[in-house]
Amino acid sequence: MTGTPFTALRGQLHEAAAEFAGGTDALEGILLGLVDDVDRAVAEPLEIFPVCHHSPASALAMARRLREKQPKVVYLELCEDMAPLLTELRNCRLPVAVQAFASDIDGFPPDWAPLSVVAPITEASAEYQAIAYALDAPGVELVLVDRSSDHVFQWDARHDRTGEDAKEAGTGTEAETALHGEAVGVEIGDLRPRFAELEEHLLRHGKVRHWSEWWHQYVEVPLGDSDHDTYRQVMFLIGSLFRRLAPGDGDRVRVDEDRERHMWTRMREHLTATGTDPADCLYVCGAFHAASRVEEFGVRGSDTFAISPRTATTWQYGLIPSSNAAIEAQFGLASGSVSIAATQWTKNLKRTRVKPYRLEGQAGTKKAATKTTVPTAALPAAAPAEDRLSGFLRRPPVLDALDETELLGWSVDIVRAARRNGYLASTADAIAVFETSILLAGMRDRAKPTPYDFQDAAVTCIEKDGVPGRRDVRRLVEIMMGGDRIGQVGYEALPPLARDVHDRLAPLELNLQQRGVRRALLDMTSRPELRACSDVLWMLRRLLPHGAARPVMGERRLGERSIQESWDLALGTHQRALIELGYEGVSLEQVLEQRLRRTAYGPRATTAEVLAAVEDATLYLGGRRLADELGTRALEVLAGERTVDGAPEVLRRVRGLLAYYRTGEPVLPPWIESFVRTGYAHYCTLLPTAFRDEDATVGQVAAMLGFLFGMEGLALSLGCDRTQLELAVAQAHPRDPAKTALLWAAQVQLGTLSRDELRARCDELLANPLTVPSYPRHLSGFVHALEPVPGLADVVVEAVSNAFGRLPDAVLLPWLPVLITTLRSNAAELAPLLIREAGRIFPARLAALDTWVPPWHHRPAGPSALPAATGPRGAALLPAHPTTCDALAELLGRADGWATTDTAARAGSGAVLLAAHPATADALASVLTAR
Repeated sequence: MTGTPFTALRGQLHEAAAEFAGGTDALEGILLGLVDDVDRAVAEPLEIFPVCHHSPASALAMARRLREKQPKVVYLELCEDMAPLLTELRNCRLPVAVQAFASDIDGFPPDWAPLSVVAPITEASAEYQAIAYALDAPGVELVLVDRSSDHVFQWDARHDRTGEDAKEAGTGTEAETALHGEAVGVEIGDLRPRFAELEEHLLRHGKVRHWSEWWHQYVEVPLGDSDHDTYRQVMFLIGSLFRRLAPGDGDRVRVDEDRERHMWTRMREHLTATGTDPADCLYVCGAFHAASRVEEFGVRGSDTFAISPRTATTWQYGLIPSSNAAIEAQFGLASGSVSIAATQWTKNLKRTRVKPYRLEGQAGTKKAATKTTVPTAALPAAAPAEDRLSGFLRRPPVLDALDETELLGWSVDIVRAARRNGYLASTADAIAVFETSILLAGMRDRAKPTPYDFQDAAVTCIEKDGVPGRRDVRRLVEIMMGGDRIGQVGYEALPPLARDVHDRLAPLELNLQQRGVRRALLDMTSRPELRACSDVLWMLRRLLPHGAARPVMGERRLGERSIQESWDLALGTHQRALIELGYEGVSLEQVLEQRLRRTAYGPRATTAEVLAAVEDATLYLGGRRLADELGTRALEVLAGERTVDGAPEVLRRVRGLLAYYRTGEPVLPPWIESFVRTGYAHYCTLLPTAFRDEDATVGQVAAMLGFLFGMEGLALSLGCDRTQLELAVAQAHPRDPAKTALLWAAQVQLGTLSRDELRARCDELLANPLTVPSYPRHLSGFVHALEPVPGLADVVVEAVSNAFGRLPDAVLLPWLPVLITTLRSNAAELAPLLIREAGRIFPARLAALDTWVPPWHHRPAGPSALPAATGPRGAALLPAHPTTCDALAELLGRADGWATTDTAARAGSGAVLLAAHPATADALASVLTAR
């Protein structure tokens, strides 16, 4: 290695290792290896530009280098299949994320679906500077060289795990980020120590709390004004240090090295195919990968790495809104660090007067950037690299002078913001924050307080016992330093479905792309064209997360449509969810139909879920085609079910669909007739087992009986036999008290048990001390019986009243809480029916209660024999008031007059019609005689 620009640095590190370690050992190998990595990267003919993700110093150095060199080809560490999306960044307001999404996967485990990869991009990042330069400068080519989104999951370590290990590896413990969801984040320049002890050592001796603060203090600020060579060599050194001190995580090291092999292989392929001179190219990658030691490194590296083909998974691509908070949460950065980096980027631009690159027409910028022209003349040969690293390492840290004006402005602004948010802050607090910030910076060996010092000082001086509003002081400082900037995808960059939604909602005359809630008022009577908007909003409510489209007034149910509606719309806030709908289809109707089919034909679909899909298809899509197809599928699922878990939901939805078709259609659809016929036989078969099964709840059994009794008339008209139901009830032998009461109610409905016998059984339960503790459960069964047999409401009220009237207080008081909790947990939805019946039976006034006698205490006696008839039988009311009959006779043209009593007596009593036409009676007599 003699003759390299870093020979002197190697000698110094060798002497340092000998002095501190007492000889040549691993320390010397690490220190000299760092210099070797830097030397190797600097000497590479294809210029490597190391960066750290979302670093203002990297972005500033990138803007400078691009203007100096103006390369013809820019190689960027980003998924190669995301290249077509980058041109749409000019239609967005940063930060946004480039997303690759796949819901229908082929070649990966099914439980991994859906697959999602996001790469967030901010303006204060080196990758955006490279993208803006390459897309707007004529003759410049941008080539993405990192692995594809498909390979991100192909190389996932979960492929090598099975069972619970794979499941645990794929399930994170952190909550979802607000805008990125569960997507896999792709960083351009992931630069953080992977050795926990190293990071702890740096934080402790740097007197900082977290890694973002250390990086800002010891890397961002020193490198902000450094030249290009110094910046590169320092970043190479940091990347090599973190790489050599990384722990032995085999899976992660393997993926990192495969990524480096992939990137260098793609670059060599492009150089060979285009014949581009490596000196005219720039390779932008993370500093960790810039210090690579794989054999494929460099333009003269080996070509032994074979890139595997992609799977058959269909990937969809788009841009989704991102935010500073989402980036921090997904990549483990300190809260507020991205906002502070954006503020630092703005300050660096003002201080250095470097002109950054911005995409022409970029949303959120004041004016378009000037296009860069690439010089046609050959670039001068690069000068040999000099050792700038030794001088940077020997140079003492530069202590920035205290900027009192800036700090004073921060102190005043935070007090003003605190007062607006309910804090009792005053001018004294502003002075305290100012002085405490200087004190904390001095304790941490720095003259100029950093934003992190100021944040700690503000919390110390202003935060009291509690937070009076929604935001605490720490959050207020983050907002003051730049806030949680949230990006937005422009209309032109939206997928076709999202654009179609905005076009169809245009009659509302609202700016739905803005974040926040917009109130929409729809009067379909005066403006019939808003009915189409109403249909779109109801579909959005069905497809998007809660809060994206929330109805305030109006509802849509089977057979009902509102003439006026009011909506709270937040489509701008939920733009990511709307964009991801565009990955599934080109219209809301298509996406909804696909989701309904996926639900109905899923391997774990239940009858209730398929019926819900039928209802949604009828509500939102209209027509009978899809509803009839899904209804036939519900019939197939019902025939294959062997449990009654979904019986209550099935009963509710079938009742609603039957009521809708009976009122809105001339005839019932064939599928629902088959469903009732099959369901009648199906539940009759399962009924005896359900009564005995301990896992079947009383509510589920009651729903089965409700289906059987409620659909009995239709089922019998379609050819079912009631004997099936009678045999099923006869074979039921429950052991649970609630199910026993339910069985008694079914027997009353079938006529095999009288109401008097049922009352007698209830009296026996109350008279037996051994059955009194289980009486609340019997009552729970009776209350559930109101679903299939609503006519028993008076008997249930009587049973409860008898319990309160007959049981002594010693038994009743401990028993009362059990009764209340049982009814509340098992029959809360049926309690109103019981209360209405009790209100009908009991007196309405308190004064009448003392003399009131329950109706079941004085039942009428049985019918007595009628007295013998003493006169002619007939209608007495008609002869007394003949006017109506005379008018009817006159209308019919009859004038026979009224028969006298003597005439009627001579005619004799009996049916005159039978005597005049005896054939029917003779035929009936012959049939009875034959039997």
